[in-house]
Amino acid sequence: MKKYIIFIFSFVLLYIVYQFVTGWVLTALYTPDIFSTNKNLSQDVSFGQTTSMPLLVTLLIATLAYLMSQKLFKSSKK
Repeated sequence: MKKYIIFIFSFVLLYIVYQFVTGWVLTALYTPDIFSTNKNLSQDVSFGQTTSMPLLVTLLIATLAYLMSQKLFKSSKK
C-alpha cells in the first residue's frame, strides 16, 4: 500500500507540474489576432467552467496501470 501511495502522490505532482508548464507555455506563445477584433470590445472576462473529471479519470487509469504492473511482476517472479 505504501508503494501505491508514493506512486499516486508522485503521479499527481507530475500531473500538476505538467498542467502548469503547458499553461505557461501556451500563454507565453499566444498572440491575439488584432485585425479580427470588433470595435465594441467587452470588458467581461470568461474563463469557462473547470472540472476535476480529467484528473480523476487520469488517477483511475494510473491506479489500473499500477495494479496491472504489480500483478504482472508478481507472476513473472515465480
